[in-house]
Order: sequence, then C-alpha cells, then structure tokens
Amino acid sequence: MSSRANKGRLLCTRNLLLFIFCCFVSAFTANASINTTEEPQASEPVQEDKKDIKVVNSETQKALAQGVADGVLKTNDLFDPMSGMSWLQRLARQTTNLNYEVSFVLNIPGKDAQPFLWRHANIDETTQIEQLSLLNGPGFENIRVNDVVSVFQPGYPPYSMYGNAIDGPIPDALLHDPKKLQKSYQFLLVGRNRISGRSAQQIRITSIDKTRYGYHLWLDEETGMLLKLNMHDLDGKLLQQVQVTQLRVDQRVADVFSQLQQNNLPRVIDVTSSPQRKHKWRLAFLPVGMKPVKQDIHQLAITGQVAEYSLFSDGLVNVSVYIQGATGVFKDDVNLNNGANSVHSRTDGKVQVTVVGDIPLVTAQRMAKSIEVIN
Repeated sequence: MSSRANKGRLLCTRNLLLFIFCCFVSAFTANASINTTEEPQASEPVQEDKKDIKVVNSETQKALAQGVADGVLKTNDLFDPMSGMSWLQRLARQTTNLNYEVSFVLNIPGKDAQPFLWRHANIDETTQIEQLSLLNGPGFENIRVNDVVSVFQPGYPPYSMYGNAIDGPIPDALLHDPKKLQKSYQFLLVGRNRISGRSAQQIRITSIDKTRYGYHLWLDEETGMLLKLNMHDLDGKLLQQVQVTQLRVDQRVADVFSQLQQNNLPRVIDVTSSPQRKHKWRLAFLPVGMKPVKQDIHQLAITGQVAEYSLFSDGLVNVSVYIQGATGVFKDDVNLNNGANSVHSRTDGKVQVTVVGDIPLVTAQRMAKSIEVIN
C-alpha cells in the first residue's frame, strides 16, 4: 500500500474516532439533616390515572394508607396512598407549589461526588423563580424566571432561552409531568423507609419492556418532596444516585431572590428552529413509548463530518441516532459504556449508524440493527 493511501486511511480512522468521541461527549453534556418549617400547601385536586401497579396485600401498606389518609394528606381527598402514580403527581404539585431550599449530592460510582443547591419560590401569583447551582469547582448556575432559563457556565458567555424547567440531575418528567411516563414505565410501591431521619415512601420504576434502566425513589411522607433517587442497570447495579442532605420548606426562601434584578439577566437568544428534515430511513425497533421528536443534519465542529441526526424520547430518556456514509475503516462494531451512557456504532459497508444515550448497551444495539430504508 502506498504512503499516500496509508495517510488517507489513518486520517479517515481518526475522523471516525473523533466523530464517535464527539457523540459520546455530547451525550454527557445533554445524579444529613432535614428540616421543614411549614406544612405543605393545599393544591387543586387532580384526577388520578389508576393504571400503575398497586400493592394491596401488605399489612404495612394498609397501615401506611390509613396513617397517611388520616394525617398530613387529608386536605387532598383524591390522593391515593396505594398508588405510585398518585405519589408522583403529589411530588409534581409540591415541587411547583412550595417554597423550598434543597441541598443534594450526585454520586456516580468511580467519580467525585457533585454537590448541588436547588431553590424554588413563588414570589407572587404570577412569578416563579428557580435556581440550581453546582457548588464544586468553577461550577455552573441556572436561574429560571417563569418560562425563561438563564445559563451561567464557566468559559462561555451567559445566555437565556425559553424553557419551563431547569436541566439538572433529577429528571424533569419526575418533577413536573410523571403521567407522560405511563406508556413506558410501571410504578410499584415498595414500602416505607427512613431517609435522612425522615419517614419516606419508596417507589420502584421499571420500563414496561425491560429495555431501559430502572429507578428507585423515596418521597418524604410529610412534604411529598424527593429525598433520594437511585438509577440501576438491568442487573440491579447502581449507576448513579441523588441523595438529598438538607431540605427546608419555608415561605421565607422567597427572600433569597429579593435582590435578583431580572433586567440584569442575559437576553433571550434568538433560536430559529430549522425545518424538520424527513430522513429516508427509520428504526423498526424502538423501546415502548419512545417516539421521534427531532430530525436534522449535524456537522460536527471537530471533524467536519456531516451526519443525519434523529432524537428519540420517552419523556424520561433521550436517545440520539447518527447516520453517515461508511468510511470502510471499521469492520467490527464499536461499543462504549461509561456508567449510564452507552455508545454503539456499526456499519453495513454503506452507512455508519451510531446510537448514543442513557440506555443499556443491548438496547442501543437493537435500535442500530433495526435501521430500515423508507421507499
């Protein structure tokens, strides 16, 4: 083989490796004592969907049902203490209605713990303010005022964009809209436990078709707020954990934002959505409840390579799929896994398919293998 051919092959190999690396990094950038000083606020009754699994034979669960129904939750007649979905909907209401300050730690095995501070307050009937800060290192800070989120990140100019939630280690759907997960997941009450000295209800979340990771979460019985969240792989191994170390539910949290000058926040960037591109391919296999939400063309800044891109979501998990012309460099599949995140890349000699997301590697492989051409 000539020297020029060798150089060309090495260059092609480097570009594909850089492409996969970019996808991997992109997926990663796209986890004590507790005091409450006021009772949870009453909220508007919400009709509950009874599709989730219930445990009705346990004496412990029956005692919990009676105790909770007669106790702090008596203000909401529609709350069902035997329903996992009812508990999650209560979490969503309290997350929106209460003023609180939460300290929590994101633990990922093999990595340094990351401490966060999360605040939320209803300033008046029309204004909500939310703040999430990473406390270690240069850190970052996000501030949401109603439907505008301002992002402050070291090394980049601050900016604002429209959004109704802050992107953080706790999945947004669990905090704000759990009912959208019912097509994809089952919810099982496990029992009562103590977390950070507080009585808590444990709930297990599993995907209906066993193609995604499982979750265990513990909700404070008194306030309904999240105390702990574990993510497990298909074998039950812990992938990451959110552990609340301090929770303060207090109207006075609003005072923290009294000095915030909304006019001094970054201006909202003008993001023009490109027209949806219709690709000439589809995935014959998708996990139950997962749907396509975006399609376009991506050109990676480092390699300059162009790839057709699709984003799929079940409301809790996002998965990215890239398709580009095959380079002929890799004959074998590429499989990468780092904690919850998986990357699988394969080729049929004509196209290279890469799947990236917080899903089991076997699920990424099934999705990549199911590519079909649309006539």
